[in-house]
Amino acid sequence: MLMMLMMLMMKYSTARQITRVLGCGNSTVLHALRRNQSTTALNGVQRYSAYPLQDLTTLLSDHVAEFSYDDLSDKVIHRSKRMILDTIGVGLIGSQTDIADTLREFAMETHGVSKHAKALVWGTEHLKMSPPMAAYLNGCSTHTMDFDDTWHPATHPSGPVLPSILALADSLPESLQPTLQDVLVAFNIGIQVQGALLRCSANARNIPNRLHPPAIVGVMGSAAASARLLGLGTWKCRHAMAIAASFAGAPMANAGTMTKPLHSGKSARFGLEAALLAEKGIEGNSQILDIDSGFGAFYEDYDPERLINILDTADNVLLHDQDIAIKQYPCHLGMHWGIDAALSARDQIKNKMGNFSFNDIQGIKIIAPKSKYINRQIPKSEHESRHSFQFTVCSALLDGTITPETFRQQYRERQSVFNLLKKTAIETPEDNTPSFADMYVKVIVQLKDGALVESSCSTPYGHWRYPLTDTDVQKKFLKNTKILKSKTRCDIINLVSNMDKNTSANELSQILYK
Repeated sequence: MLMMLMMLMMKYSTARQITRVLGCGNSTVLHALRRNQSTTALNGVQRYSAYPLQDLTTLLSDHVAEFSYDDLSDKVIHRSKRMILDTIGVGLIGSQTDIADTLREFAMETHGVSKHAKALVWGTEHLKMSPPMAAYLNGCSTHTMDFDDTWHPATHPSGPVLPSILALADSLPESLQPTLQDVLVAFNIGIQVQGALLRCSANARNIPNRLHPPAIVGVMGSAAASARLLGLGTWKCRHAMAIAASFAGAPMANAGTMTKPLHSGKSARFGLEAALLAEKGIEGNSQILDIDSGFGAFYEDYDPERLINILDTADNVLLHDQDIAIKQYPCHLGMHWGIDAALSARDQIKNKMGNFSFNDIQGIKIIAPKSKYINRQIPKSEHESRHSFQFTVCSALLDGTITPETFRQQYRERQSVFNLLKKTAIETPEDNTPSFADMYVKVIVQLKDGALVESSCSTPYGHWRYPLTDTDVQKKFLKNTKILKSKTRCDIINLVSNMDKNTSANELSQILYK
């Protein structure tokens, strides 16, 4: 086996190419090479110098550099197109928020506008900036309303990736302009890298309480996607990963604040910058994914060896077996369990009483998983409200729906909402796992006549186990993109539905303005 490996190393440049010839897994190659390194060191024989020792960082970098359309199943193509359409929609509605306005002012003050700028800022009147700044602003817009998709283990995977590669595509000359199929491939490797890294930590299965995942794996996914779109080889891909790791991290303490959307934006920006820096020859630690002081610094139980199993044993990329949650409501995903349970309870009350008001409610009990940052009795802002079981349950009971308007000041500060919040208690039993895969929420409403109305939700509509229909994904997109002309919205749907190799990427990116 070792003799054959040494001969193949003289001919092929990556582990993945060798595995295709041998018909074995990457783990076999890696373990053989590691044994060979140990043997040659003991015997004093110099290892073949033209081929570096294989490690897990190289394994993933091979995966990024060689990822192709052939790696995408029909199911993955369908799912990722839904994600792309949804991300454009939430990015466009997010671009009209106060946060987005402030960030554009900041960008103008600090970076200005150059006549050479080529990357479009979504939802503006054709404002263009440098690719990293456009990626930053568009990435922030996707997360301003917490309306973007969520995966398991928990992260928001699309927001850091799509803005970076569309901004990059805008900036490339016509001779190097990628196609929409190239964008689809780059997008999927960005999602794949995030999923693979998250699965190297068992703790990442739970709702995070220390670090915000889009700011950690998001920047790695953005770097991988940008590197793939640039066509970087394995060596530069690994350094893009190393550079990106130095840009990673953000505390969960900023969840429920105006700062949280910046996490997706900075990951989009710095992932793109990491790839551009690597392209120019900047290098980092070439084993960034192998060591505790590398990517392992972000997760105490990080186990890089799991990458071998993830990339070696899977017949398809992770999105094939693990669908995404595309949100029905513009708030933290955990809220969706409580909202659906509250809406069901509301229907029961209406069937019992007909019309009713908040005065008919004596008290509300919410049974939810333990997570401090989404347990907010009296939220003080729009962003706290999006992260409050109590507020979203009470609003759903009052209004029978949750929309972007729910979180605006005039709705949020209604006396009826405040009165219900004061009557609301939350319990967090130990058996209720704080994980989007396993949690449940129960809403119990006590009426003034003493009757109890109870409803429980274990899988809300929009969850990967109960995904939105294609029709509802399009309806959501159309509602979120009312700033665009009707024809433009139809054009976007058609372009994303096809994502073909004969259509230039900038045909999509250059129509995302009002």
